Amino acid sequence: MVSTAGENAAVYDVRLSSVVPASITGEDKVHELCNMDLMLKLHYVKGIYFFRSGAARGLTINDLKKPMFECLALYSTLSGRVRKSEDGRPFIKCNDSGVRIAEAKCSKTLDEWLAFNDDSLNDQLIYSQFLAPDAGFTPLVFVQFTWFKCGGISIGLSWAHVVGDAFSASHFINMWGQILTGQVPPHHLDTYNPKNQKKFPSPLAKVPLSIQRVLLDPDGGHWLLSNHRKMRTHSFHVTPKQLNRLTEEAKLLKPFEVISAMIWKSLAKTSGKAEEPKIVTLISGTWDKENELPSNSRVIISTIEAAEAPPAQADLAELARLIAQTQEDETHLVERVMDQKGSDDGESRDFILYGARLTFVNLEKMNIYALKMGGHHQPVFASYSVSGVGDEGAVLVLPGPPPGTESGEDEGGRVINLILPENQLEELKYQLGNEWGIH
Repeated sequence: MVSTAGENAAVYDVRLSSVVPASITGEDKVHELCNMDLMLKLHYVKGIYFFRSGAARGLTINDLKKPMFECLALYSTLSGRVRKSEDGRPFIKCNDSGVRIAEAKCSKTLDEWLAFNDDSLNDQLIYSQFLAPDAGFTPLVFVQFTWFKCGGISIGLSWAHVVGDAFSASHFINMWGQILTGQVPPHHLDTYNPKNQKKFPSPLAKVPLSIQRVLLDPDGGHWLLSNHRKMRTHSFHVTPKQLNRLTEEAKLLKPFEVISAMIWKSLAKTSGKAEEPKIVTLISGTWDKENELPSNSRVIISTIEAAEAPPAQADLAELARLIAQTQEDETHLVERVMDQKGSDDGESRDFILYGARLTFVNLEKMNIYALKMGGHHQPVFASYSVSGVGDEGAVLVLPGPPPGTESGEDEGGRVINLILPENQLEELKYQLGNEWGIH
């Protein structure tokens, strides 16, 4: 399939194809979705990697697709399609339908594209579709390869959160990169089995603070959130020097806690007393090793309440300490909501997590610069974001470019990705620049 966009568009000549596992998965194999999977079904993980021309020199689209066959033999679930059981619970049928590959061209050079500093433009480099359980042909994963005019290349990854978290997505594309560079992949991937799995027979009295019930279009059938506010994305780099200043002012607390406190405080100042976010959500996770099947079982959900002092008036160190020490773990409560069977009152069984409240996501430990092409070429820049974010917005904290990359002069910086209502985003950018010198 070829798009009709002409060369007057920045990204054009988009061609679609599919890649399936190198070996047959087998008949009647299904992957049952856990409660956390279903809680995250309206969210989508998006990754983007930029490489200089040397990384892709001599490589064709077939060279890039070939390792995907072998990679999908390890990740057979990703080639499946969403179905619904008789009781209406979604599951994945592992039918080897494959992932979708997009190849495209860009009329700009890599430097020109990065100089735009407009994160919304990256959507052109990440081909995606929303899932629809009643339309069983929609892939769970899309990978887009875009060649720039200068010979550079970007790799865009769109990943349905229902199959795994951002760490899972990163590990998948890293595995593809390892196979591309000639490394021998493992024979199989381990399954993560969380301890103390529980069933919750008794209903909850109320919905946990970290999530929000939403209504989907009953006719459309897509797992797609409709926002009431106009949302925008923006990213900025906190340099090692800026990060040191922040951690020193916050009495040497951890970077994620300090950055979250800085943005929480700044957003509270822009919102006014009536809309000041006094309760926020934290999403984190732990990964011991990379050779595991995709999962959302490591996702940890917590809430923090600024009960004593309004965040806008709180000291940075005080707010960072609140984040570090007063997290209320709601993970099991969230799973419990999804464990309950359909109610008799007609309430929606669909929820959002990101953006139900102002949400801070800790991705500091993601090994996103482990993806290499051409043997040793690291990305010039790499980043991840989430779509399907609710109106309260989300803030993702990722590792900055490491030493050895063009932007990684020193180790220890962070990249912050914001998905916020448009009016809040502009005011926040002013606050961060004026008070902290962060742009």
